[in-house]
Formats: sequence, structure tokens, C-alpha cells
Amino acid sequence: MISDRKLEHLLICENYDVEFKNKTTGFEDIELIHNVLPEIDKNEIDLSTSVFGKKLESPLFITAITGGHPAAKSINKQLAIAAETNKIALGVGSQRAACEHPELEDTYAVVRENAPDCLLVGNIGAPQLNLAEKAVEILDADILAIHLNPLQESIQPEGDLDARGYVNLIEQISESVDIPILAKETGCGISGQSAKTLVDAGVDFIDIEGAGGTSWAAVETYRAEDKYFGELFWDWGIPTAISTVEVTNAVNVPVISSGGIRNGLEAAKAIALGADAVGMALPFLKNCSSQKQLNELIDKFNDSLRIAMFLVGAKNIEELKQTDLVIRGKTREWLNERGINTKNYSRR
Repeated sequence: MISDRKLEHLLICENYDVEFKNKTTGFEDIELIHNVLPEIDKNEIDLSTSVFGKKLESPLFITAITGGHPAAKSINKQLAIAAETNKIALGVGSQRAACEHPELEDTYAVVRENAPDCLLVGNIGAPQLNLAEKAVEILDADILAIHLNPLQESIQPEGDLDARGYVNLIEQISESVDIPILAKETGCGISGQSAKTLVDAGVDFIDIEGAGGTSWAAVETYRAEDKYFGELFWDWGIPTAISTVEVTNAVNVPVISSGGIRNGLEAAKAIALGADAVGMALPFLKNCSSQKQLNELIDKFNDSLRIAMFLVGAKNIEELKQTDLVIRGKTREWLNERGINTKNYSRR
């Protein structure tokens, strides 16, 4: 059943409109300040960053996409080769199917086989404490992600609706494995308060996966017989730009900004808001038919990020994090209502 569901998710994401309808990421409200005198050489701009001791040539993560069905093996292989070639990080989809069904292990193991030096992120759900060590072993993971998806579970026909004890389970998972723990949403974002709770529970890294990109309520709506609840909650969540600000203001751990990011300009805005890295998923799924397409996608991302950095005069990621920006519109309204002074970003 799990394996079939994973295949359905893949096919729906590849062939249907699964993005938010009326809610955006909020990055249209973020304006970087143009610097007419950047005083740097664009060709010498350094996109590299370091995550838990591994150097990445770009702050780009290929975030969790797939696994757990035989059809996913070739996709994961393509993504692994692209990540290894371009020296970026890669996360896999939920590993529960492989942990419970050994015949599916190779749909994940193929990743490390083709990306021996890549920063790899494993993936389990909070209730799957007993699977944590196995998930790390199958992938030879550098980081273990714990995915949190209450909206998806609410819409999913076979969803798990008992979320009691998740904080305690996250604490136990963080104590049971010897690698860093990452907490991630699946498209609804993470608030500042939730981020604090997660870090207190032992989480080392947060991927916000905000609203504005792929809606997993939408994905599950296509699977459900009764479409009412999925359509009602299709646009539920905290926009990515807002979640990025809330989380980076609330905790002092590395943060990935993801959820609807589609290019290096949006990535530059996310990093200037405080993110340490950025993630994309759906664009990689839609371009994984060939290495040429994947490499072109990564090159365009990196080139557009480098142009944005040149235009604000930032020669590396740390300087980009300190660049001035203006927050406008609904994003400013939300953040001000939540007690965050947006003027602090424009006068750094």
C-alpha cells in the first residue's frame, strides 16, 4: 500500500497542477537593494557553504522527492548523479516503505552508490522511532530528516491523525542516532514557536518547507474520492518568506528555506532573510529525465544567484546574509503583527 501511494504521488506531481492557487511564497514582497557600485568581480563570487563539516559548491539542496517504489529508483539515481557532479546536497523521500519492505531498499541505496561524497539527507516520520537507525543505514545518511505533515495526513485517505507525543518521539530519535537531525515540513511552513520547540527537542537543522510551492493537500485531493477538504485547505500554510523570517528570528540553528523557490533570485532573497541554504523539489522532478536537463537547471539556479549577489555587492553567502532589503505588503503586515520589526532588515 505504501509503495503504491508513493507511485501515485510521483505521477500526480509530474502530471497535475499541484501548486498553490492563490497563496504565494511572499518573495514578491522582498526587495533587495540595488548596488550601483558593487566593487566586486562577478566571476569571483563564491557560492560555497559548509554544512556539518561537508563543503557544498552551492547552498542548493535537492529536497525530499521520492523513493519507496521500484519506479523511483531511476529518478533517485539521476538526482544522485546530478548532486554528486555539482557538489550540492540531496534529500530523499520518506524511507518508511524501504524500512518495512527490504525489497525496496535499493530505491534509496542507489543514491549513495551514485553519490559517494554527497551530503545526503535521510527521511522518516516522527512516529517512526523504530525505523531511525535502519533509515540511516540504508542511505548511509549524513543527516536524518523527520518530516512533519499534519495537513497532508488530514487530507490523505489513509492518513495518521493522532499527533500526540511527537515532541517526545523527536527527542528519542535525536538521542538514538549519531548524526544530526533535521526537522522539515512538507509545504505548510514552520512558525517561530514550533521552531523553538523542535530545537529544544534536539533538532540540529530546520527545513521550513513553506507555503507557495507544491501543496500536498492538492496532491492528496487528486487521490481522494471526496475532494471537499482538500480543495478547502489547498492553500493552507505559512508563506515561505514569512516562515523563513519567523524561524531564523526564533532559533540559532542552520535553516533551509524551501517551498516554491524556483530560481537564484528568490534564493538570494531567502538567504538575505537569514536562511543558510535553500531547497527545491518539484523543478528537479520535472527535469530528471536527463542529466543535461538537471545540470542546466542547477547552472541556471547558480548563475541567477550569482547575478543577484553581484547586484547587491555580496561576494559570498555570509555577505549576502547581511545585505539590506525591504519587506513590503502582506509579508510585512504578517511579520509586524507577529512582533517582528521589518525595518531591521533595511538598515543593517
